[in-house]
Formats: sequence, structure tokens, C-alpha cells
Amino acid sequence: MATLRAGGSAVDAAVAMMLVSCAAETIFTGLSGGGFATVVDAASGEVTCVDFFVAVPGLDGTSPGSGTAIEVTFVGQQIPYEIGPATVAVPGVPAGAHHLWRRWGRLPWDEVVAPGLQASYGTPLPRTHADLLPVIAPAMCVGDGLQVYCRPDGTLLRAGDRLQHRDHHHAYHLLAEDPDAFYRGAYAEALVAAVADGGAISADDLAAYRVRESEPRQVEFDHFRVHARGDDLDDLLGTLERVAHQVPGDPTTDPASALGLVDALRGLDRRAETTNVVAVDGDGNACALTTSLGLGSGVWVPGYGVHLNSMLGEGELIRNALDPGARMGSMMSPLVALDSDARPVAAAGAAGGSRIRPALLQVLVRMLRGAAPQDAIDAPRLNALPNLVRTEPGFSPEVLAALGRGSRVAVAAGRDPYFGGVSAISTRGGGADPRRDGSVALL
Repeated sequence: MATLRAGGSAVDAAVAMMLVSCAAETIFTGLSGGGFATVVDAASGEVTCVDFFVAVPGLDGTSPGSGTAIEVTFVGQQIPYEIGPATVAVPGVPAGAHHLWRRWGRLPWDEVVAPGLQASYGTPLPRTHADLLPVIAPAMCVGDGLQVYCRPDGTLLRAGDRLQHRDHHHAYHLLAEDPDAFYRGAYAEALVAAVADGGAISADDLAAYRVRESEPRQVEFDHFRVHARGDDLDDLLGTLERVAHQVPGDPTTDPASALGLVDALRGLDRRAETTNVVAVDGDGNACALTTSLGLGSGVWVPGYGVHLNSMLGEGELIRNALDPGARMGSMMSPLVALDSDARPVAAAGAAGGSRIRPALLQVLVRMLRGAAPQDAIDAPRLNALPNLVRTEPGFSPEVLAALGRGSRVAVAAGRDPYFGGVSAISTRGGGADPRRDGSVALL
């Protein structure tokens, strides 16, 4: 909000929000994570996808050792997971933030970093984060995380408690002064040393990291064209094409539309955590941006308060050979929708790992069919697994009966973070997800 008021662009605002989230939402994201952005440049009409996701280490020939296996129970399901130095991939957030600003920013760089720097001194822990913390404590409460996520008496932080990483402000000061220092210099040396016992990141890996730009893939939905990266692991745009034909009505009340949505979404239920932000400025520029840390490796960069990512420990992201220098796969897919005159009518993204696709699609379809963003976000959601459909309350008895004839149906007790967190802006306003304590501000 303050960034836009100061004359910043949509990208300035999105980057500033991302850097705040890297300090205030550290159970989901952080400076050692990676991400993607989809940017609309109103002056040129160009839409660009920016890839700053994590890269596979090992360019110097080093192979990672074994990770430490932990069990994370999520929605009653035990999910094997690994943490430790061997799970740390080459971070992309610092490079990505600076690249986005250099390409589309207006404000001085230090002003864009300033809100994140302020947040690095501590923020209240949101309620949904406090609710999730017991589930992910095996990954978070390791090493420095014991002091970060636990009270002095050893119990976990509660909603409203102060979340602060010791020395985190040093990383933000460094980011404001010299973003390249995260890939060369004292910070880079400290990172390499932190993962030396079993990790594969070397100075070569950090020095070789580059942000990538590409043209987005696009599909037509009704009278709009939806743009997003085309290589996400869950094929969001391909699913959107199916939804256009199979979901003619409201899935919460129309059994045929609900069954069509389930058929379009069928896929494995995989786990990861992410954070998403969207911004549109007065000139019509738009930026949707999603980042992730994984659950975190339990390895911290001493002197900087940065919790390193655990992407190499996330089995859901490993579907191909891990060649050193290659990008890891991801479900993240921030998107923008343009009208027939190539003007942005919506920008959106979602957090929630494998629930990114169902959450984002259900919200987007509602928005493109006339719903205000907040109404679309607040509407009940479902997620379709191979032999199970999970829903939030609010689906009609007729819909639940129709779903139950082909699958087991589990109805959650209320709105739940499991169903993802969406943030969105359209010509009808903005919306943020109460499932993850999201917020929205309009000028």
C-alpha cells in the first residue's frame, strides 16, 4: 500500500510484499526460497513470466548426502519428508527480487526493501500460522528454529506472539546494499559452510545462478485470455481448458458442474507450502508472484537469520533427473487474465502446494464469470484426489450426494488452510484468503 502511494509500480509493490512475507510468513517462505512471477507491462502490452525458482546444486561435482527423514501429518495423512543440508537447493529469491525491480521498478531499491527490513525486526504470528505450526514443527523447530518458533518455556509460539529471526535484519540490510552478495561474498561463504556437512551447494552453484524470463503460455476462457507459465508440474492452464467445457455452472449447487470440476482436477494430493502476492498499479501494470521455501531444512545461515530451503527433500518436486544447474519443478503458477483489448482484468496466484491448482482455478473461474475477488475467494472449495473428494462446508446436499456416488467424500469442519490461500485483484476490487490470514489493500 505505502509502496504504491509513494509512486511505485505494481512490481515494486509485489516485490515489497514478497520481502515482507519472507520475514513475516517464514513457515511458508523466506529469502532462501524460490519463486515465479507473471508481469503485465501496460505500456508495451507484453506479458512476461519470470523464473527465479531454486536450482539443483552440484556444478563442482559434489553430490548431496542423505537427508534426515521426518514425518509430517497433514489432514490425517502421514507424509515422509527430509530435512538437513542435503535438501538445500540454490536459492532464487534475492536474485529474483532484484531482477524484477531492475526490469519494472520505479522506486529506489532500498525503499522497496525497507518494508521487509522493518518486518525482520519482528511481527505478530498470524492465527493460521500458529494453528499449522504443530504440524510442521519437526522441520521448523530444529537448530535456530527452536528459538524462533518456541517460547522461552519450550512451547510453540501462539497466535499474536512475536515472530523474529535473530540477525534477520542483517540479511535485509545486505539485500538493500548489494543483492549480488547473496551469491558472492561473505553471505555466500556462510551459506556454503552451513550446508557443508552433506549438502552440495558450492560457490560455483551460487555464482552461476541466473533469473530466467520467458513468454507465458496462454489459453482462452470465455472471452478472456489467461497467461501463466507453461511448465508447472500440475498443468494449471490445461486444467482450465477442461474446466471451461466441464463446469458450466456453480459447483456448490450444480451436481453436473461439481462432477465436471472433480474430473478436471483429478490428480495426486501432494504437499508443499507457498506464499503469493498480487499487485496492480494505476497505469494498468500487473504482477502476480508466488514463492516457496518448502517446509525448511532446519539449517540456518549463521549471522543472518535465514532458514534455508528444503526443496531437495520434497519428493513431489522430483519427477525428473536432478542435473546440476537445472531448475527444480514446481506447482506454482501465478497468472493474469486479459480482455479482448489486452487489458488486465484479473491477476491471481495461490499458495498451498498441490492445492494451488484447484484453489486458483475455482477462484479464477468465479471471477471471470462475474464474481468480485473476495466473494470468489470466500466461496467453498473442493479438492479431488484419486479416490476421495475433500470439500469445505457449503456444498448442497444434492452435490455431496452426486460426488458420493463415485468417491468417498470428506467435508471439513470449516474453512481450512488445506484448501490453499489465494490472493487476487480484478476490475471489481481485491481479495485475500481468510484461510491463511491474507489481507488486501486498495488505493
